[in-house]
Amino acid sequence: MENAVLVTIGDEILSGNTVDTNSNFIATELKNIGIKVIQILTISDEIETIKNALSTAFEIGDLVITTGGLGPTRDDKTKKALAEYFNDEIALDEVTFNHLKGYMERRGRADILERNKEQAFVPTKSIVFQNHYGTAPCMMMEQDGKLCYSLPGVPYEVKPLIKDQIIPYLQQRFKLHYIHTRIVSVVGIPESILADKIEEWELALPENIALSYLPVGTRVKLRLTASGENEEQLKQRTEEEIQKLLPLVEGHVIAVTEDKIENILAEMLTERKLTISTAESCTGGELAKMITSVSGSSKYFLGGMVAYATEKKIKILNVSKETVDEFTVVSEQVAQEMAKGCQQLFETDISLSTTGVAGPGKGEDGKEVGTVYYTIRINDQEVTSKLYMPHLERVDFMDFVSQKVIQDLVGLLVNSSL
Repeated sequence: MENAVLVTIGDEILSGNTVDTNSNFIATELKNIGIKVIQILTISDEIETIKNALSTAFEIGDLVITTGGLGPTRDDKTKKALAEYFNDEIALDEVTFNHLKGYMERRGRADILERNKEQAFVPTKSIVFQNHYGTAPCMMMEQDGKLCYSLPGVPYEVKPLIKDQIIPYLQQRFKLHYIHTRIVSVVGIPESILADKIEEWELALPENIALSYLPVGTRVKLRLTASGENEEQLKQRTEEEIQKLLPLVEGHVIAVTEDKIENILAEMLTERKLTISTAESCTGGELAKMITSVSGSSKYFLGGMVAYATEKKIKILNVSKETVDEFTVVSEQVAQEMAKGCQQLFETDISLSTTGVAGPGKGEDGKEVGTVYYTIRINDQEVTSKLYMPHLERVDFMDFVSQKVIQDLVGLLVNSSL
């Protein structure tokens, strides 16, 4: 089993009202056991559409995983489509019904068991994987040695079904290759120039090691993915290739293990026993959110605030009113005073500040949309930078700026003796 096709079912995905996060999660989990997702389909919840999608998926893949379209309501047609496609019929499964009954009773919802009884009706040829976090079970059906899993669409139900049941089943049933992935994060080199610098090294990579360029803001993640039957050999060979790469990008590497920039920062702050705080305006708390998304962040993140109103910057962060009057609230000087006030307020080694205009309208001081100043203060040293990104929508702007601030901090710490 090598290739998989994912099928997302639901008009709410097609309309743009709901974002499909399941496919990203499932593809990552499959990749980790050596199964490559070669196509992702998003389709409407119609019987013929689902059947056509299954036919297409089985033509090119060994494994098909569908999400969505399972529920107690009449508009959910996935089970009917499965039964028709696999020439089967739907019947009450007593084991699934008893599981559903127990699930409803534990949650004090036994009164609506009859309304949800439809969930216990499944294709008779299917193998059922019980859902411990919802009412719709996962059904597995087989055709000519190829498998089809049909899952509910709720992400917090999908994740445990994949991780705790489907992945272990696939690993036990099929002889799968090991997959080993490493990330080398590079900054300060445009992707095209980086590709030229490492071209000779890239062309000499072993056949079982693939390289991908993954730009994230102004950082480029070089992802090496190795596949084979011996896990330890894969790890050793990948490490050898990374050691050949490092001299070619010397001075530009900020990490060779962690992937996400907030994880890279966490590793540095923990190792150096440094504390950090944030004072945000235009990023609306995104900086603090990224930093605290890492488990154990309470060891180094002491606090943060979103000082959106100018008067709060003055009152809480001790930004000078004279500074605001002279330079405006979106300025290098205000960013610096915000960072200093934040550092003093939370008594941290490091403080980060942002002030800018996320849009869609101009700032109260007339500054253009997309303008931002941010300060990184480490002890009594500070670095202030300006960005201008009028092309980014509000949420993308907040995310990009937050990524860039943390990336710059990591870069400073890499070259610091702290």
